Amino acid sequence: MKYLYIILLVLPLIGFGQGWEQIFGSEISDEIGYSVKQTSDGGYVIGGHNEEGSQGWNVWIIKTDENGNEEWSQIYDVSDGMNDHCYDIQQTIDLGYVVTGSTSWGVLLMKVDQNGQEEWVQQFETTKISDQEGRFVQQTMDGGYVIIGTTVDQWNPYDSYLIKTDENGNEQWSQIFGNEEWYEGLSGQQTTDGGYVITGRLSCPGSLCSYLIKTDENGNEQWSQIYEENTVGYSLKQTTDGGYVICGGIETSSLDIYLLKTDDNGDIQWSQTFGGDFIDIGYSLQQTMDGGYIITGGTQFFGTEDSSLDIFLIKTDENGNEEWFQNYVFETGGIGFSVQQTTDGGYIITGHLESQDIFLIKTDSEGNVETTSTIELPTPTSKRELIKTTNILGQENTTIKNQPMIEIYDDGSVEKKYIIE
Repeated sequence: MKYLYIILLVLPLIGFGQGWEQIFGSEISDEIGYSVKQTSDGGYVIGGHNEEGSQGWNVWIIKTDENGNEEWSQIYDVSDGMNDHCYDIQQTIDLGYVVTGSTSWGVLLMKVDQNGQEEWVQQFETTKISDQEGRFVQQTMDGGYVIIGTTVDQWNPYDSYLIKTDENGNEQWSQIFGNEEWYEGLSGQQTTDGGYVITGRLSCPGSLCSYLIKTDENGNEQWSQIYEENTVGYSLKQTTDGGYVICGGIETSSLDIYLLKTDDNGDIQWSQTFGGDFIDIGYSLQQTMDGGYIITGGTQFFGTEDSSLDIFLIKTDENGNEEWFQNYVFETGGIGFSVQQTTDGGYIITGHLESQDIFLIKTDSEGNVETTSTIELPTPTSKRELIKTTNILGQENTTIKNQPMIEIYDDGSVEKKYIIE
């Protein structure tokens, strides 16, 4: 017997969303926030790491409510006072969290429950040399996990590294992509066909170039593309048309923000650059609900060559044309390392302040932290049409059973449901 139980009706705000700022840290430690995600309860989770004095780096997870107020935080000393780093965090189907990063022994994969209690830890020792990092983690369609990152060996400076595990973090297979020089893996994801894509930077004649590798479900390379010289890809997403979008940096007379859109074969459709006379670089992007893109990173657009970087947001249309730009100035400079659009149409950003603290910024749909505009709520209509169905991680699926699912409609309303069989 099958029945449908509606848990929640969500009415997203049209064009607006509450804004605020929060800072996490202490005067005696150094903290960096590398990844932020909105959670199924409407709050946020930050993955990063902290260091107190000479005690070494530890993984740090912070869970907040919808206003950025801390609900809990946990510090994890994975390798006994050595260097443990977290570069990405994702909420899992069971409402816990999975993180990836690095330890003194290799690539880190750690699973915690919804209260931050450790469930298991895996470390993948790819070589006998350090600098092995997991830069991206995702729960895969089969309930396991994929890690994308970088490793080194005795002969090559860097290789891209792809690891697939089961639901307990046990390695099922791994693949290494590289050449005789530099081949760094910095971002990627599982694609809608069950395969994977990777981007980063590699050695090309006289410089470094951004690249894109597409693999099948077993990590076997299907095709690869190399893009402009003096570029790096820091963030990669598959787009709704089946293509891909990469953001990062491009070095010309200065360092500028680089945005590249490809088709499903990795062939360039268009590229855009943004920036001023000094340093501007994009570290994170996401395709937005309207088909455009949002980018965060660091900028000296409003400063000088010797000034600190400021955190920024750039919103573009579907062709990469800038729609608006916002920067966020703290007493000390900062860099945005992660951005995500929130369910109310706003944005959440985390990163690092030069005061050695983690920041969390919530904006409205125009990137404003404070807004006094009138808020209008859409009313669901009987003639509304279903656009798509996803799980709580945003992965599309039309037949989600025995787990929460989210239905998104064309009138802006969202329903969270649970199908029980």
